[in-house]
Amino acid sequence: MSSASELADRLARIAEAVCRHYLSAGRRAGNYWIVGDLANSKGRSLYVHLTGPRAGKWTDAATGQHGNLLDLIRETCGMVNFRDVADEARHFLSLPKPDPVASKEDGHTGSAPPNRPAAERARRLFHMSQPLAGTLADRYLRQRGILNASAQAALRFHPSCYYRDLLTGSRASHPALIAAVTDAAGTITGVHRTWLDQNGDGKARVKDPRRALGILLGNAVRFGFPVHGPVPVLAAGEGLESTLSLFQVMPAMPMAAALTVTHLAAFVPPPGCQRLYIAADADAAGRRGIEGLSRRVQALGILPLVIASELGDLNEDLRRLGPDRLTEALRQQLAPPDAMTFLRV
Repeated sequence: MSSASELADRLARIAEAVCRHYLSAGRRAGNYWIVGDLANSKGRSLYVHLTGPRAGKWTDAATGQHGNLLDLIRETCGMVNFRDVADEARHFLSLPKPDPVASKEDGHTGSAPPNRPAAERARRLFHMSQPLAGTLADRYLRQRGILNASAQAALRFHPSCYYRDLLTGSRASHPALIAAVTDAAGTITGVHRTWLDQNGDGKARVKDPRRALGILLGNAVRFGFPVHGPVPVLAAGEGLESTLSLFQVMPAMPMAAALTVTHLAAFVPPPGCQRLYIAADADAAGRRGIEGLSRRVQALGILPLVIASELGDLNEDLRRLGPDRLTEALRQQLAPPDAMTFLRV
């Protein structure tokens, strides 16, 4: 049970169950499953045949895309290789894993098929995701005191993002907050995924609910950057939610989330930067990240300034102490011209 045609036939026999799992925002209408698109948006553009000789075949009337249920799984889960798609289909069908012999379908014998470059896979996943507003990811961030996230183009939502346990090899799909990592030119070089509990109870209960894909070194998730022109003042933070917490009270200041301490120390400020505020968690690793980035930007003629949290991190400050107290704490740490420009009176 390893060929594409056999798996597609099995899936087609239970086409409605497949659709309910991977396109849960849709509904049955007669002999079709109707949904907005492969990103699981609400709407009527994409339809899947549920019965008859074309059972399992789907078409998106808006884009002209079409295929079978294996194609649907590949697109909705953001997968690239046939083996991953086949494993996901077998898992859904409760079929045993095949012997470790190369499938005819991947065009190789005795070795794994070549992967697309990680940056390309990251761009594809981001573009397959949907706008953040009103989604589970938007609600997750609002629960953490971050209310302006839905306006950020760098953040999107995937309703069924592929997750692999790196220890056991088991595979699953969970809703996920998707953040685009970009370089100074705005090109997507990677994504950061935060898998979420489908019932809205925080992050998904998996071993690694946060994971990055692509090229992060020197790059970041960016908020509030101008399309053109220099960026004389900006803030660089370690974590996504901590940086968004800072952006919640200073939405006029461009900000970059480097995602890890190591990548914070390697962040490359944009041309024209004069002052760089650096925020990291209040622990030894955070201090190392601050020190590393401070040394690098000083050598470039940029003034590094540190933003410290009162509690464990800036998101904890925002949630537990509130935006007004966070604003006043920042007022004491910003250079006077920046406090006047970026903080409300």
